[in-house]
Amino acid sequence: MKSDQNLRIVTIILAIIGLADSIYLTAIKITNTAAYCLPGLGDCETVNTSRFSEIFGVPIALLGAFAYAMILLIQYLENKNAFFTANGSLLLFGISLVGVLYSAYLTYVEIAVIHAICPYCVISAFVLLGIFVISTIRLFRNQGSQNS
Repeated sequence: MKSDQNLRIVTIILAIIGLADSIYLTAIKITNTAAYCLPGLGDCETVNTSRFSEIFGVPIALLGAFAYAMILLIQYLENKNAFFTANGSLLLFGISLVGVLYSAYLTYVEIAVIHAICPYCVISAFVLLGIFVISTIRLFRNQGSQNS
C-alpha cells in the first residue's frame, strides 16, 4: 500500500532526526560540555546536569538514541524478515508508546521540578509523538487488513 510506504518514510525521517538529537545530547552529557542553545531558547545546561538526566548512570539521551536506532532497524527489517513484516507496526507502537509516556514525564519534570526547558528534549518529545501517531495509524490499518 502506497500510503503505508509514505508513513514508513516519514517514520524513518523522524527517527533520523531523533537519533541525531539524542546522539548530540549524549555527546554533551558524556563530555560534560554545554549544549549550544540560542539565547532565550531554553536552558539545556540545567536540564542536562540534573539528577533526572541519567538512570543508574546511563544518560537518558543514550537510551533515546538506542530507541531511535531500534525504530530504524525495525523499519529496515519490516520488508526483509517475516517476523518484522508481521509485527513491525506493533513493535513500533510499543517503543513509541513507552517513549511518549516517558517523554511526557520528563517534560513534566522539566517544567515542575527543574524549572528549565531544553529545546533538544522538546524536539525529541515531538519526534516521538509523531512516530507514535504514525505507528498507531499503521497498527490500526494493519489490524483492519488482517481482519478483512
